[in-house]
Amino acid sequence: MDTLTRMRAFIDVVEAEGFSAAARKIGRSKALLSKYVRELEDDLGALLLNRTTRQFSLTEAGHTYYKRATEIIREIDSLAETVRESSGDVRGRIKLSAPRTFADAPIGQSLIDFAKAHPDIVLDISLDDRFVDLVEEGFDLAIRISRLENSSLIARRLSPFTVQVCASPDLIERTGAPKSPLDLATMPCIIDTNGRWLSNWPFRGDDGEAITVSVSGPIEVNSPLTARAAALSGLGYSILPDFIAAPELASGRLKTVLDDRMLTGGGIFAVYPHRRYLPAKVRVFVDFLVQWFKQNGSR
Repeated sequence: MDTLTRMRAFIDVVEAEGFSAAARKIGRSKALLSKYVRELEDDLGALLLNRTTRQFSLTEAGHTYYKRATEIIREIDSLAETVRESSGDVRGRIKLSAPRTFADAPIGQSLIDFAKAHPDIVLDISLDDRFVDLVEEGFDLAIRISRLENSSLIARRLSPFTVQVCASPDLIERTGAPKSPLDLATMPCIIDTNGRWLSNWPFRGDDGEAITVSVSGPIEVNSPLTARAAALSGLGYSILPDFIAAPELASGRLKTVLDDRMLTGGGIFAVYPHRRYLPAKVRVFVDFLVQWFKQNGSR
């Protein structure tokens, strides 16, 4: 049995967090995966996994081996994909991290449209609102909605992104529209805890510099969709992503305030690690998203 097969089995088990889950995911038996990992440990002369009847954990040697093994496997797969690409044959699995907000919004259709257009590529999507470590956790790339910060990652901008303070017309009539961001400190606000600012909302101050305003209100929830529903019901003002608020703004069910005080420069980005060879499947995927957003915008 070759080392690469054993190495892939070990990576599958670690990423699935168990032998049974890995067996179901890749369609091999639990016993076979266990055999491959045991043979790999015998070859290395080191224990990679601490096994118990209920769970397993990586040993120190296992952590080291997993990190380097995933890099090696990616390089091998990238080389194979480069050769396939030259013959017009692009296939494989893309492990993607994306925020739930992205997938649940209309722009999440971009992922479905890619899967339909490229049936030979399996899109393995993990929805998580935290910023995952792409290299450490074995992701090919991630979708990030934020201002671009200095990073060791390569980023391609898919679309501009803004947030807006929104409220129902009835609430604005009851409270009066805020004339300054500071007015929101005494008004009911809906806090989306998925937002990186939590209850300290960012704005542009009178002098053009960034400021934060501490807000509070009847609901704190980790979902912009629920925050939008709460705003529609008149419970409070809410900071919403433009692609979440757009349908309700177009219908007049929500209105924006303080538009001239919102910070700009955000975007929706595809980010991926620096690599000697960018896998053809990842390049095809990112190129598809760039074109999709050019044609569809934020819908």
